[in-house]
Amino acid sequence: MSGTTSPSASAPPPFGTVPAPHMVVADAVGATYGPPRTEPVAPLTLHPFAHVLHYGSACFEGLKAHRGIDGVVRLFRPDRHVARMQRTAELLCLPVPDEALLTEMLHTAVAANLEVVPDPPGALYLRPLLIGTEPNIGAAAAPSAEALLTVLASPVGDYFTGGGRALRLLVETQLPRTTPQFGEAKAGANYVMALGVTRRAKAAHDVDQVLFAPGGDVQETGAANFLLLDETRVVTRALDRSFLHGITRDAVLTLARDLGYAVEERTITLDELLGWQGEAALSGTAAVLSGVGTLVHDGREHAVNGGEVGATTTRLRAALVAVQRAEAADDHGWTVPVAT
Repeated sequence: MSGTTSPSASAPPPFGTVPAPHMVVADAVGATYGPPRTEPVAPLTLHPFAHVLHYGSACFEGLKAHRGIDGVVRLFRPDRHVARMQRTAELLCLPVPDEALLTEMLHTAVAANLEVVPDPPGALYLRPLLIGTEPNIGAAAAPSAEALLTVLASPVGDYFTGGGRALRLLVETQLPRTTPQFGEAKAGANYVMALGVTRRAKAAHDVDQVLFAPGGDVQETGAANFLLLDETRVVTRALDRSFLHGITRDAVLTLARDLGYAVEERTITLDELLGWQGEAALSGTAAVLSGVGTLVHDGREHAVNGGEVGATTTRLRAALVAVQRAEAADDHGWTVPVAT
């Protein structure tokens, strides 16, 4: 199968709702992984005593493979995603997959699903998933030495409905997104903690996401990192263990420096946020770089950049997408062609 194989003619389905036909699976026994195998996507079989069902031993990653203008499909920054999953597995005391194994599984998953990689602006979203499977409901204080590692795939379009519209965020100053010591972990438990807050905010204020700023300390939303931008600079929270170290965030900051913007990684206060005379955006694998037009706080709406997606946000998003689609030179070695 060549790198120029045409994808399905149908439009990408809503984000993450339809699986690609194949998944790649590897099992760990005694904390050692066996060889990966490619299988049709099907329900997983778990013992009801499986560690993950009782003690939350589960983590995941999210990255994309993009079809370039030359027809070649490339993974975007797989090395950084592999390293982050290894770090999360370590934090959750799960068997840590070897870099070579997980990298092989990512490439195999793309190659096995090449026929459903959409044309731009769509992409093939990859979801590595790692769960503890040891059947022991008495292991509340012990890690699972058995695990299942799988790489799932889904052809996707835009994460947020409505395309390039400016997003609405509720600013939450009382509740944290997750527990600080596990904020950097890409674990399902972190996301479910934000779920109820986000659901209530959407119902009450018609927002897209919640921006968590506990005690007035601006951090991130439930699904993306947060940035402030203007004509000369990009400002975002400095990395610490309380929130996810976004790989798209890192790419945006790198491209911003390349384009001559000053980058400030520091604390952002609530007062600075609400008084910002510029743009705001969310960054992430799914969100890419999505502009924010409204902040809702304490019952009041605060327009950002006149309620519109700003020029700096648009420029940086275009620069990132151009690299992902091979429309611009990959000066930082971020894209990796998939052998087919």
